[in-house]
Amino acid sequence: MSRVSIAFLLPVACAALLSLGACSSEPGPMRIAGGDPQLGRELIQRYGCVACHAIPGLSSYGANVGPPLHRMGERAYVGGVIANTPDNLVAWLQNPAAIDPRTAMPRLGISEREARHIAAYLVKPH
Repeated sequence: MSRVSIAFLLPVACAALLSLGACSSEPGPMRIAGGDPQLGRELIQRYGCVACHAIPGLSSYGANVGPPLHRMGERAYVGGVIANTPDNLVAWLQNPAAIDPRTAMPRLGISEREARHIAAYLVKPH
C-alpha cells in the first residue's frame, strides 16, 4: 500500500470504529429529578388516568380514549408535538393544552411536584 492510501484509510477506519461504539451504547433510562415512581403510581390512580390511558402495571378498564402510555421513557415526543424530555413531560402533565391547544387531554390540576412523580412512574422500565 502506498503512503497516501494508508494516510487516508487510517482516519476512516478510526471513525468507523468510533461510530460502531456509539451505535452499540444504549442511552440510559430517562430520569425525572424529584420524582418518586411509587408516588406517581398512586397519583395516576387518584387522578383516574387509566380511564383514558392503558398504563403498564395498572388495571385499565377499556381505556382507549388516549394513547397507551407504555415505554414513555423511550418515546421521541410527548403528545406527538413536543420533544420527550423530563421538563417537557412534566409541563405536559400539568397543562397539556398550553403545549397543544388541540389536545383532548384535560388539565387536571396536577401540581409540578405531582407531575414529577407521575412522570417518574411513566418513564421507568416496566
